[in-house]
Amino acid sequence: MMLLPFVSDLSSSASASAQGPAQDTRVVRRPMATALAAIAMLLAAINAGPAHAEDPDISSRRASERTDFTDDEIKDGFFKIAFNAELQLGAPAQRVRKFDEPVRIFLDSKGTPDRRPEIAAVIDDIRAHVKHLDVAVTNDRQAANFVVRLVAAHDFDRTIRSLYGSDRAKRIQQSLNPQCLSGIGKDDRYRIRRAEVILPVDAGDFTFYDCAYEELLQALGAINDDSSVPWTMFNDDVQMGFFDVYDQYLLNILYDPRVRPGMTKDEVNALLPDVMPTARAWVGDINLPRHADAQHQPVASD
Repeated sequence: MMLLPFVSDLSSSASASAQGPAQDTRVVRRPMATALAAIAMLLAAINAGPAHAEDPDISSRRASERTDFTDDEIKDGFFKIAFNAELQLGAPAQRVRKFDEPVRIFLDSKGTPDRRPEIAAVIDDIRAHVKHLDVAVTNDRQAANFVVRLVAAHDFDRTIRSLYGSDRAKRIQQSLNPQCLSGIGKDDRYRIRRAEVILPVDAGDFTFYDCAYEELLQALGAINDDSSVPWTMFNDDVQMGFFDVYDQYLLNILYDPRVRPGMTKDEVNALLPDVMPTARAWVGDINLPRHADAQHQPVASD
């Protein structure tokens, strides 16, 4: 579902999603004021419109989601998703890549419909489910270290070219044929210092949310896709449209303060006996009453 070209310095990297046509007052003496107030409330309700209902495809996936995983299943996915990169534009780097500072996201809306409220809700949801991740929307573009570009589908390719240049854009298109895209820039200590996401706004609700969650999370450091992990959204054959329990485990391990940018697999593996119970406790509590943490085995130490 998502592929990641990665550049090994502060030049942009990109990850792409190549999916298929995937909100009793008692008044006695002032009847006119009461009537006017009632009219105003009615008009406000009409203007507000109905609350946005969840897409049925997302709801059905929630209902059938697997939520119990062994430590080894979580560990396997973490090492495959957090350390590799499917399309590497620079030197390979088997290291943790993550933000180590507050993530402030600017929403650049250029398409119709205006999806900024939906993206803000997705960001709120990610923040609520990843314990140590300080992420929020900012209206100050200069203060942002992460930009989400919301564009019409017909402007998607042009936006890629404007960000990555014609040559790199051509390579991205040929390798990935993306439907949505994310990119990161890191420093020499493997700290992500900027990120970009490009999302078409007019591809339908399911595709929009599926792209939004996957690209945002990949730009936070879960940068690889791997078809051998059947429970993750970071798999070309899996579409979710929401922040599933398995991937919550991966992001909570990644953003545990003990897991630092630049760490190797061996260094992270040595920490997992302490980090895994913390991630389990948080994910289990935040997803109650689903009891995501019902069954597990001790993590292996080698």
